[in-house]
Amino acid sequence: MGTTRKCVIIGPAFPLRGGIAQLNESLSQEFAKQGIENTIFSFYLQYPSFLFPGTTQKETNDRLGPEGVDVRSTISSINPISWLLTVQKIAQLKPDFIVVRFWLPFMGPCLGTICKWLRAKLDVQVIGILDNVIPHERRIGDRLFTKYFLNQCDSYVAMSSSVMEDLNQFNQNKPRKLLYHPIYDHFGEKVEKEIARKHLHVSDESKVVLFFGIIRKYKGLELLLEAISKMDNRENLKLIIAGEFYEDRTKYDRIIKQLGIENNVIINAGFVDKFKVRYYFCAADIVAQPYLSATQSGVTQIAYHFHTPMLVTNVGGLPEMVPHGKVGYVSEVSAESVASCLNSFFQEGKKAEFEANITKEKERFSWSHFAIEIEKLATVPH
Repeated sequence: MGTTRKCVIIGPAFPLRGGIAQLNESLSQEFAKQGIENTIFSFYLQYPSFLFPGTTQKETNDRLGPEGVDVRSTISSINPISWLLTVQKIAQLKPDFIVVRFWLPFMGPCLGTICKWLRAKLDVQVIGILDNVIPHERRIGDRLFTKYFLNQCDSYVAMSSSVMEDLNQFNQNKPRKLLYHPIYDHFGEKVEKEIARKHLHVSDESKVVLFFGIIRKYKGLELLLEAISKMDNRENLKLIIAGEFYEDRTKYDRIIKQLGIENNVIINAGFVDKFKVRYYFCAADIVAQPYLSATQSGVTQIAYHFHTPMLVTNVGGLPEMVPHGKVGYVSEVSAESVASCLNSFFQEGKKAEFEANITKEKERFSWSHFAIEIEKLATVPH
């Protein structure tokens, strides 16, 4: 009988919250299903408070961590001593390969140095999973920090073609794979629309558009509000905004009032608890992601799980995830185009058709494929 393969995942995990942590936890569970023993090394300090615009970086309820996932919170992004101690702990486990998540240049020095020291200490493959290479909101030093991290990896996984193109600006020689973001399937099972709407106090007769997730300028909420104001028939139309504001909310309140759409907008501000996510997606007729820039999005993968049609803008990797006219719409980055797509969706009654197509389309986003292809990279000579 062969020896058990071992892997270490470096990146956020419980009790840290958010999509990156959730993907790491699900990947850990999938590796375990495939017989790969694994441990996640996460952060006890991810961002200094002055760099974090939200209310809290950690789970606020008392839930236990994800089942079967070994999380060790040993890293401070700003303390090199913690980096050294983490390297020593990882070395003791003697992993066969290491997977490290990279999503922000700020993390380049921390994660890059940990990987550099690990490669010096162990004969081990380091695979970088790249959420972004060039960030949505750019700062001085971004390219330097990103280059430093990328240089410490043996191979890469990009989760959209746009990220792959950005990677090519820094490195064209090392092995890499395009693997789409798998479906988020850890938010529970789908519930009936009537039950979900009752939970959110929305009538069954309403036409519901959902904007979900952290609210930042590049997510395009301002554009969506303008689009709502341009729709043909706003009677019984509801836009539910569910997420935490990472910028000044009063700006959006002012826009809503100026556009005269107060009766069409419901704002549930704050981080959405994992166990309440399904109510939003099951209550919605369509999920709108009017992003001004993007690489890929975890929101589309939640929508796939709950069979909720989507509208995305033609930026980054979003059109790759949402085939136009099949499971939703790819709109241009304009209020007129978004409004036109939403009008078509409701007037032509596309919901049932899109939901049926989602059942087949979601097959290409399996966790097993994602994990298997990552492990294959670990066998490439370095």
